[in-house]
Amino acid sequence: MDLFSPVALGDIELANRVVMAPLTRMRAGASGVPNDLLVEHYAQRASLGLIITEGTYPNAESRAYPGQPGIVDDEQEAGWRRVADAVHARGGKIVMQVMHGGRVSHTDITGTDRIVAPSAIALQGEAHTPNGKAAYPVPHALTTEEARATLADIVAASERAIAAGLDGVEVHGANGYLLHEFLSPASNQRDDVYGGTPENRARFVVEVVTAVAQAVGAGKVGLRISPEHNIQDALETDRDDVRATYGALLDGLRPLGLAYLSVLHAEPAGEFVQELRRRFAGPLIANSGFGTVTTRAEAVELIDAAHAEAVAVGRMAIANPDLVERWVGAHPENTPNPATFYAAGAEGYTDYPTLQLSQS
Repeated sequence: MDLFSPVALGDIELANRVVMAPLTRMRAGASGVPNDLLVEHYAQRASLGLIITEGTYPNAESRAYPGQPGIVDDEQEAGWRRVADAVHARGGKIVMQVMHGGRVSHTDITGTDRIVAPSAIALQGEAHTPNGKAAYPVPHALTTEEARATLADIVAASERAIAAGLDGVEVHGANGYLLHEFLSPASNQRDDVYGGTPENRARFVVEVVTAVAQAVGAGKVGLRISPEHNIQDALETDRDDVRATYGALLDGLRPLGLAYLSVLHAEPAGEFVQELRRRFAGPLIANSGFGTVTTRAEAVELIDAAHAEAVAVGRMAIANPDLVERWVGAHPENTPNPATFYAAGAEGYTDYPTLQLSQS
């Protein structure tokens, strides 16, 4: 196998192993409805083996950013159907990342009367709200019953994604958002069934992913995790605790037969990630990004050395809609412009040139 060979992730057949990582881009406006810009952006990138959408919120209080798209109501679902249809028309595959922002938000963003988390511990720093920067509020600690209601919202959102024609869903358990907040002992200081021991901290994530898999089919469901990433105060600094927590998580998920596990970690070929892969016993999408840009050489090596079934690529997929064609031919790449990552409009979103334009 090589980077440009086909692979099946559960029920999803990929033409190649280059995966577009989920990327916050904030282009969906106040309504959270995917618009013409989103349709064009994703359709342009259909030659990637799989597109994972930006994190999409499953209920109002889960929205983490202005301009973030949702999958809560019929209008948002219809917008995503346009995206899926456009990607499929160009031969691509697309799954939706369903993301609950947890305490990484502000009521000026959500329009709700509270922000929620596993425990009433505020995130340090400031949120970028429509009204300017504001300190992150102390979140409401979800009761056991409220946590299960949140689970139901995530399941309903996943069902909407499939109804909209997407090829699957990725449950976001990474980067300090709600599910990761349950996993981390720094953000989860509960004393109920969802707190305390590594097994209890993993329990809610196991329950969420299990319920989503039962609702839409395990072969259409992936999970993203970022152990030891230590971002947004979801600290995981004790390797023994991390092994126990993520071991319990993957032991709980292994019988489901999920489509894939996506792991964001600085050393995807290292012993720790490969141990997690064995515990999961299914396809691995490796993602070394955040700190460094994933290069063609790294992606090729990860697949050639059989360290993963596919590789998630972020910034290079932003800047090169035809990234696979460029990498197949070892052609030069466009350089991403970070100033436009979180801007509004087409600049830095749908106006990166393809190889044909660059060479003409």
